Amino acid sequence: MPKMKTHKGLRKRVKISARGKVIRRKSFSGHLMSKKSGAQRRKLRQQTLMVGKTGENVKRALGYK
Repeated sequence: MPKMKTHKGLRKRVKISARGKVIRRKSFSGHLMSKKSGAQRRKLRQQTLMVGKTGENVKRALGYK
């Protein structure tokens, strides 16, 4: 059976932490920021975790399981 290939687009967008958690950027933070409140913009700067089945699927696509 051939080796699984890493999903290259996903590899550029997420990072796997040392403990195996999937870290991603938040959405809605690319443009049109002037209409968003300062509190919302500060929250969008933070990174977040992908948990549950979604995180497992991401790890599988990156070849971590």
